[in-house]
Amino acid sequence: MQTTGRILIVDDDKSILQSLKILLEDVFEDVKTISNPNLILSEYQKGCYDIVLLDMNFSSGINSGNEGIFWLNEILKTDKQAVVILITAYGDVDLAVNAMKEGATDFIIKPWNNDKLISTLNSALKIRKSQLEINKLSKEKETLSAEINKPTQKIIGSSTSMSKIFTLIDKVAATDVNVLILGENGTGKELIAKEIHRKSNRQFKPMISIDMGTIAETLFESELFGHKKGAFTDAREDRTGRFEIANGGTLFLDEIGNLSVSLQSKILTALQKREITPIGSNISIPIDVRLITATNKNLEDLIKKGLFREDLYYRINTVQIELPPLRERQEDIAHIADFYLITFKSKYEKPLLKFSNKAIETLLKYSWPGNIRELKHTIEKAVILSTGSSLQPEDFMLKQSTNSTEWPLKFEEIEKQAIIRALKNNSGKMIDASKELGLTRQTLYNKIRKYNL
Repeated sequence: MQTTGRILIVDDDKSILQSLKILLEDVFEDVKTISNPNLILSEYQKGCYDIVLLDMNFSSGINSGNEGIFWLNEILKTDKQAVVILITAYGDVDLAVNAMKEGATDFIIKPWNNDKLISTLNSALKIRKSQLEINKLSKEKETLSAEINKPTQKIIGSSTSMSKIFTLIDKVAATDVNVLILGENGTGKELIAKEIHRKSNRQFKPMISIDMGTIAETLFESELFGHKKGAFTDAREDRTGRFEIANGGTLFLDEIGNLSVSLQSKILTALQKREITPIGSNISIPIDVRLITATNKNLEDLIKKGLFREDLYYRINTVQIELPPLRERQEDIAHIADFYLITFKSKYEKPLLKFSNKAIETLLKYSWPGNIRELKHTIEKAVILSTGSSLQPEDFMLKQSTNSTEWPLKFEEIEKQAIIRALKNNSGKMIDASKELGLTRQTLYNKIRKYNL
């Protein structure tokens, strides 16, 4: 039975290469031989090998072992955790021992004992797999720490529409069905996803969130499915994909309506097969994720236009939750505003600040085209700029007529102005502006390019 492992053998003696290949290809899944040491680095990066079996001498009449040590160091520059086993003559054992101090894993002596050679390779393969597992766990820990340390926000709402949504959340959370969340920008779709995960049987496993609108198409597969070192030009190390990191937990794909049809098919294949294959690997990885998706687009209209796959739509849409815009939840506006006032007056050390009655009336009459996100930023801005003990209508700087339910500005223009204000408020500092807007830095970069700011 073959062992899962990829071996690269480097020796200038083609008879040795042939003998080793015949011996090892029945034991390991892939055995590659090369006689020219100048090809080592390109082949190693391309093939994602677990072990390199490396001769110590290549030039005729030279037996110093320096060539082997040179190529050992070159491999280790490429991959600090590379597993390299040296092939040496009996008289060069001291050289091989010195090479282990340089970073070699082990050595074998010519002529070798077949059983001992295979045993040595199997032991080295275990070391390699342990290293890869440690790297994987370390990367998962970093990703999970970032997710866990994200500031949490509670869902506020006692309106009839929100009460129905809370009831629906309770019903679907205990199941593993895929959920599609619909709603305008800023309505709190990710908060709903987090609430479903928090109440689910997967609550002690990770919930991994991805904004699909911020992933470049060329990086899509690497981001979601991972890649092996050397799979493409910039793949300098193995990367664990988001599907694999979320294994056992919940994967939240925000703005799924922004995906191209070709990328939609890749998502669909992963969901159907319940497995993913990292770029540069031929080994599939089983996945067990609860999928939650969200979009502000009408997917049924996109299906009619041929812009969204109908089979993917039905795959992700076992249960649909539609969030109402804030203008349809008027009874929740004051409660949400109070929550943010408490948050920001504490943050900016203005403990006595409160709303005037006219300020509340202004907030209730405004149509909130940017929804909860706009309300949050409006309150924060008013708290920062306030000079008195109570907030007045003019502190909100809302340009829309308060007795009109129509939107005089398109959302894009409102968003553009919000970005301009945030950049100005933070002296052009991207990281601070992104925090004020509640966006990731990458999303803010994308929107700045979009609006040519």
